[in-house]
Amino acid sequence: MSGTLYLCATPIGNLGDITLRVIELLKECDLIAAEDTRNTIKLLNHFGIKTPLISYHEHNKISKGPILIEKLKSGMNIALVTDAGMPGISDPGADLVKLCFEEGIRATAAPGASAAVTALVLSGMNTRRFVFEGFLPADRKERAKTLKSLAKEERTVIFYEAPHRLAETLGELIEAAGDRNAACVREITKKFEEVRKDRLSGLISYYKNNVPRGEFVLVLEGADAECLRREEIENFEKMTLEEHMELYTNKGLSEKEAMKQVAKDRGVSKRDIYSILKTEGK
Repeated sequence: MSGTLYLCATPIGNLGDITLRVIELLKECDLIAAEDTRNTIKLLNHFGIKTPLISYHEHNKISKGPILIEKLKSGMNIALVTDAGMPGISDPGADLVKLCFEEGIRATAAPGASAAVTALVLSGMNTRRFVFEGFLPADRKERAKTLKSLAKEERTVIFYEAPHRLAETLGELIEAAGDRNAACVREITKKFEEVRKDRLSGLISYYKNNVPRGEFVLVLEGADAECLRREEIENFEKMTLEEHMELYTNKGLSEKEAMKQVAKDRGVSKRDIYSILKTEGK
């Protein structure tokens, strides 16, 4: 019988945030797969855990993944941990879980601390609807594409960011999404924990004079739906009705269907569009 993969959440700062269940699993599992064994050994030593360690991270996941799968198939129980927080979030833990499903191996989680959710509730932003973006893409084209899409994102957006890239990211966000409210949450649960909430312009100004230190979670206010709708209507109103109609008839819509879509775009009734087109056609 195959063993089980346990995704074990580890503290994001304060070691006291580890759960009793995670401590028990780390002691009882046959092996611990860690993102950085040098970091994890400190945690294990603190709690007197002697379980053997193996590295599993972004740069060795292709070679180590199959090895861990074979160990699980042999009946070993493996605990997977990341440097901090829940494994599988912005790390290759998700790839290992996928391999487990493909091989019919059981994977389960021992939940705990998560920097993204903790920062969200500390930010004072809307928590009813939110989206986790993780780290922005390193590739410039992909990064620009992502930032453009965020300009119309109405949900609160959560990012991870390194301190040396924070100022650049704040600048890119204000350029793409406008001067919105945002919060920079750093060193969560640690001695120098800080929540700095301001407009993006205010945060940019602050970090010009104060060097960012520690690990950051950036929480961005969602776009205002009414403002987006007004901007959308204004853009459509820059077109003539004939041009607007052609936009949809060229896509294969019938005149009736195009008229309905144009009315929706402009926030008026189909009757109004028909009346104007009829008058202009005389």
